[in-house]
Order: sequence, then C-alpha cells, then structure tokens
Amino acid sequence: MRINRVDAFPLAYTEPNDCDSTRHLLLVRVEGASGVCGWGEAVTIWPEPTLAAAEIVRGGLAAVVLGREVEDVEALWLAQRDHMWWYGDSGIGCFALSALDMALWDLKGKALGQPLHRLLGGKVTERVRACASSHPNKATIDALAAELADMAGQGYTALKVGFGKKGAARLGQDMRRDLDFVAAVRAAIGPDVDFMVDIGYKVRYEVMQAVRVVRGFEQHDIRWIEDPLPYEDWDGYLRLRDAIQTPIATGERLWTVNDYRRLIERGIGDIVLVDAGRAEGVTGWQRVSRLLHAAGRHVNAHAWSGAVLTAASLHLTATAPNHIIFELKPKQSPVQFDLVDRPVEQHGGWVEVRDTPGIGVEVDEAALKRHLMR
Repeated sequence: MRINRVDAFPLAYTEPNDCDSTRHLLLVRVEGASGVCGWGEAVTIWPEPTLAAAEIVRGGLAAVVLGREVEDVEALWLAQRDHMWWYGDSGIGCFALSALDMALWDLKGKALGQPLHRLLGGKVTERVRACASSHPNKATIDALAAELADMAGQGYTALKVGFGKKGAARLGQDMRRDLDFVAAVRAAIGPDVDFMVDIGYKVRYEVMQAVRVVRGFEQHDIRWIEDPLPYEDWDGYLRLRDAIQTPIATGERLWTVNDYRRLIERGIGDIVLVDAGRAEGVTGWQRVSRLLHAAGRHVNAHAWSGAVLTAASLHLTATAPNHIIFELKPKQSPVQFDLVDRPVEQHGGWVEVRDTPGIGVEVDEAALKRHLMR
C-alpha cells in the first residue's frame, strides 16, 4: 500500500498517575492509498521536544516515506536513519523516527490484515503478566503500603514504584524511611507479589550508597532495582552488580540500537528497559530485544505514556521470550482510556494479546482534538 499522507499531532494532558501534572506526547498518523491510517507515538513528556519532534516529522521524515510502499517498513526505517545522519543518533530525531516507524508498522498490519505480533515473527504467549507501575503520592508509609496492597487486590501480581516523584510520598529522600517503606509494602502485599523499586533520575546515589540501600531492600525480596545509579555510570553499575544479589534494571534513557549494543557488550543490566516511543520505534525495539535474548538478558517495555504506545508495546512484549512483566498505569489516564476505542487493560493480573490487524487500537480523533497543544 502506497503512503499518501503523514500528519503529526503534539498533545498535552493531565496525568493522574503523576500527581495530576501536565505531560505531553506526540502522535503520528500515516494514511495509505485506501484511506486506512496507522498510528504511532513518541513519549516526549515536555512541550518543547514534542513540538520539535512534530516539526521533524512534518518537515523532514514525511518526505522520506511519502509515495513509498508501507510493506517496506524496515527499508523505510533505514532511509529515515540515513536522512537524519547529522542529528538522529539521540534526542528529538529519535522521538520523530520512533513515532513514524510505529505508525508505519500499524498501517502495514492493517494493509495486510495481520496483527503486529505476527508481522514481527509471532507471539510466544497468549497473554502477558500485568504490573502496576505507580508514582506513589501518599504522605505516610502505612498509606503508601495500603495503596499498593489495594493494587494487588485488583489482580496485579507485580508492582513497581518510582522514587523521587512529585507529591507527598518523599521516597528516596531518607534511606531509613525507604527501608521502612519497602518492609511495610512487603508485609502488606504478602510474599507472592513481585515488587520492584525504580530509584529514578532525581535520587542521586553513589555506588556505596546504592549497595547499602539495595542490601537493605534484599531482606524484603524485591524483584529488581531499577536505575539505582546515573544511567551513564557504567563502571558503577559493574561494581554494584558484584556487590548485590538483586537483579538490576536499566536502559530506559538510551536512544538507539547501537546504544543498547554497547550496554550489552559491557555487561550492564539484567533487565533492560526499551521504549518503542523513544528508541527508534518498533523496528529498534525488536532489534534490541533480539540482541538481549541472544545475550541471555531480559527485556522490559518502557511504555509509561499513551494508549498507542501501550498497544504497540503489548505486541512487542508478546514476541519476546525474554520478557517478565508488562507495565500499566494503575489509574485511568485520559490518553489511555479516552484517546482510543479499545484501551489495553488487565483482567485478573493478565493482559490478553490481540489478534486484530496492526497494533489493535484506533484513535478517537475527537479526543485527539481535545488534547492538542494550543
């Protein structure tokens, strides 16, 4: 199917899972000759990269793919990377490429009447295990633990919390309080629910601090520790790996397949987070996933944004034999539940993998207009 049109839509929305902050994302729509459309998303978060990435799509990458056949999506990915040789190895260019590549895969699936997972080689599971990925915002440890226990009561068998976030939780500010928090959560959720801690950007540990913290958390059986050090401190990650027993997760801030190849070659990370809305799209995600599988590492879809990225990431996760869980926002977000016709949801702790063509969702364009950046 020939590609006839490319549009980019910068969106703003209120995120109830992030203390009602205003966040941003970029949607890209690709229209084929038959009028069928594919959708893609970039997880841009702030207004300035959202607008900049939209302009790169409209003023740069659109011309690369217009008039081409969508069935040649991987050749188009290479052509876009060639076009961006001067500026596309990180940042805004990767956002633009990621959203457009995802939209092309969605359109290809619709053109061929096939779900994305089948285009990528097929799903290895009919369903994936749901993980509630939250930014806690309660003031007391008891309230924080009770909130997570409630999520487990909704069927989630894995929970992840972010430290250093907005609001009243103050996680990541006091090591002793953090240890008390982890102990309280484990007591509240019981022994059978996986519990992961994401240290995050705003909490700045040096290596020996991280060792002490993680060894304390290990007494309460955390499933993994995420980004315990600055992402570029690879020597520190190797020292930490030798000092703890808990698996280390990292990688969400990398941009390209080559970035991940270097991470793998250095032996960094037991679970590697890859974001299809940032790291060169569906094509980039699948290439990284295969590298990780060959290296004996786990892959985790970082997809904490909108419904289009979630839907694509569900297909990607289902094709990866080396995945563990699939993260979802626990509170209903407008860009998850209002923006598309069939939002991805968990039932009984699992998310079913869809067999509808493309990524399996259609964007409600009236909702899209309500969220357009002004």
